[in-house]
This record gives sequence, C-alpha cells and structure tokens, in this order.
Amino acid sequence: MPRPEAAEIISPVRPPPQQRPGFPKTVARVCLYTLAGYVQEVRGVELGGVRIVYVGHATFQITTPGGKNIIIDPWLQENPACPEEFKDVQDVDFLLITHGHFDHLGDAVPLAQRTGATTVSNFEIYSYITGKGVENAVPVQKGGTADLGDFKVTAVNAFHSSSIAGEDGSIIYGGEPLGYVLEFESGFKLYHAGDTGIFGDMRLIGELYAPDLALLPIGNQVVMSPYEAAHATRLLGVKNVVPMHYGTFPFLPGTPEEYRQAASDISGLNVYVLEPGQGLDPTVKTP
Repeated sequence: MPRPEAAEIISPVRPPPQQRPGFPKTVARVCLYTLAGYVQEVRGVELGGVRIVYVGHATFQITTPGGKNIIIDPWLQENPACPEEFKDVQDVDFLLITHGHFDHLGDAVPLAQRTGATTVSNFEIYSYITGKGVENAVPVQKGGTADLGDFKVTAVNAFHSSSIAGEDGSIIYGGEPLGYVLEFESGFKLYHAGDTGIFGDMRLIGELYAPDLALLPIGNQVVMSPYEAAHATRLLGVKNVVPMHYGTFPFLPGTPEEYRQAASDISGLNVYVLEPGQGLDPTVKTP
C-alpha cells in the first residue's frame, strides 16, 4: 500500500562510512558531529537553532542556540539502545527527569555529581537526589515554569507511575510523573511527553504552549500505543513528531509505521523516525 502524503515519514540519510567523523565525548560535540555524519533532512519544522539528538528509548540530548547542553531522562550506561559513543558524557549543563523509573532517572545522580549540571525534576525526586549529594537541583511541579536562562521549562501532566528502586530493593515514592515543554530564546517550543497514556488535557497543552515539535511515546502496554499517540497528536495540534519509547523491551511492541498509519489522516504531519545517535539539525543539509 502506498504511503499517504498526509503523514510523511522522513527517514535519515546516511553518508558513506568513510565520511562519518568520530564522536567526541562531550554532548555539544556529539550533537554537532553526529548530525554532520548522520544527516536528517529537516522539512516542515523550524528548529530555531536547536539541535536534537535521539539517544534511544526516551533519552534525548539537546543543544540550545546559545550552546548549552541538555539531556532529558539521562539513562545512558545501561540503556541497550544507547550507542557506546554517547554513554560517557563529560559536559552537560542541564538534566531533566520526567519520573523516577530506572530507565528515566538513569544516570542522573552520578552525572550531576560529576558535571555540576542543573537537575530539574518533581519535588520528590528533587528531595531524593539532593539527599544523594546533588547540589544544583531545581524542583518543578505541574503547571510551574522554571526560567533556566537559555530556555524555560514548564512541567505538564503525564499519566503513568513514578517510583525509585532503593539500593536495598525497596520502592521509594517518586512523586507524580511529568512531561516538559521547553521554550528556547528563539521561540522554538519542544514537548517531551515523558511516559504517559493519552489524556484529554493534551488539548490544553496544545492551546497553552503550541509546541512546534513533540516527542511522543508509542511503545504500547506501559505507555501510549501508536493508535493513542496518533490521537494525542490531534489533541496537541502539533505537525511535527518524533516517536520514542518503543522497541527497547519486549513489552514495547509499538512501531513508528503503526503510528504513521494511525495518523495518516492528519494533514501536513511530519513524522521524524530517528535511530539512536541520529538527530535533527537546522544547519545541516543533505548531500
């Protein structure tokens, strides 16, 4: 069956291996060099100078127009989808944590301790990580906005659970899960939905914040299915989507193709399917 024009899936374009540069061990250079080597042509979305790299699962590395480095849900060392070149981060300015599960809280504590990164989370996770020695932490709760200088981050709703596995095997309450809307100096707005099911107030997120690009989970079983993620796209009114949180574990069977098919009636929708290590960059052109 031919692909409908309404929901266009935009696949990465890779240059020959000999043209791909190495991967420096800093977030800023990882973003720059990865995107120079693994080119994703950007059509339909103005990124406002923001570089976005998918590291696998729900983890993204972002560089602001001013050169600050952000990691959302920093699950790196044990993330089976994360390329080896991205595991050893030496330079990061901000960490954003959506909830307490191991595949999202991940390496936040040692990474924040090593780099001094400003770490943003709900109050319960803020209390947990500061108790572990993280000094530069910022609490947010749903509906609140933190101005971090190069960008603002607003905490929005997510429907999921949130707990932290204690070292003794106990389960620690991790507060309520969050999604984040990031607004950059250029005006570009990015929505990371976190782990969530669909909910009607996604329409409010669209009305209040009008994100230019949404990072949406599609894995099914423990987050939205592709079918529900497609309707979430309609509620948000967003025209540019990166699917995430699928395929990492057997209980995440949803696929980008299923999402594309479910969203095929959405006029003008661009679906950016990224492999781990690939990303979106407005400054990089296809060869």
